[in-house]
Amino acid sequence: MAEVARIAPTHDILRAQDVSKRLRECVGTALVGKDDIVERAVIAVLARGHLLIEDIPGVGKTTLARALARAIGANYRRIQCTSDLMPSDVLGVNVYDSADRTFVFKPGPIFTNVVLADEINRATPRTQSAMLEAMSERQVTVDGSTHRLDEPFIVIATQNPDDNAGTYPLPDSQLDRFLLRTRVGYPSEEVEKQMLLSRQEDTVEDLEPAVTAEAFVRAQQQIDHVRVDASVLDYAYAIVQATRMQEGIVTGVSPRGGKSFVRAACARALVHGRTFVIPDDFSELAVPALAHRIRLSGTDAGVSAMLGESARDDAERVIRDVVARIDIPL
Repeated sequence: MAEVARIAPTHDILRAQDVSKRLRECVGTALVGKDDIVERAVIAVLARGHLLIEDIPGVGKTTLARALARAIGANYRRIQCTSDLMPSDVLGVNVYDSADRTFVFKPGPIFTNVVLADEINRATPRTQSAMLEAMSERQVTVDGSTHRLDEPFIVIATQNPDDNAGTYPLPDSQLDRFLLRTRVGYPSEEVEKQMLLSRQEDTVEDLEPAVTAEAFVRAQQQIDHVRVDASVLDYAYAIVQATRMQEGIVTGVSPRGGKSFVRAACARALVHGRTFVIPDDFSELAVPALAHRIRLSGTDAGVSAMLGESARDDAERVIRDVVARIDIPL
């Protein structure tokens, strides 16, 4: 395959790398000891993607989402998802103006730059699906009228494990809109002891924006200039193709998923100070970028349940196995 990206002027790349560094440092002050998770979140938003954070309650999912939103100097809104949340509560509604005898569109909280959809899987499937158009096409259609969303537009969603009471599993179409899926996990012993002694309840409120919205958008644009050599692209394609041929996987990664995989790798290259992608960018992001885009056979899912594993754990294991069998280009 031919080379598929251009090389941007060095000063533009340097500015984008500085933006990523500022974001990581800012968010890292709120989520201490989770540098790898913070980096993954920054990669997702720089690649103009949406981020899904899944874990048990109380480990910092919402803290990460709020900190990332505040670090980006843009408007943001938080949507607390509940079972009685309606699509109109998210998208907006046309209201009749008796004075003018016309309907006036009242935009919902989706009309902002950064949307925090907290506990998204507590919303009903109908409300979840209301966000699909916004996440994919960056626009909202209400009563036949289409309304464009401003840039940047990012959805950062948190969700509890699917077996928690009062949750509705996200459908495949919804999951596919998220560039990366990650989890926070428990803090280290040292960090958790510091948290137990701290008298400060909410460190996020003290965060100041790390970058301006304009600088952030310019940094996002530099992702298109990161170089992907033919051999490295072949490596990424081999991983994606293997998910479609792997025994136990009934639905492999789609072409849209493969394209998102490449874009995430370009963002990781930029975050690591490079203007080109290396195989490690793909191997390190394979699980967060691809595991939520595959579906396992009923037999494999049953074995997973017998072993006490969640469907997510099993999908991640399968992706790691796939990557381990692909030869790394020299």
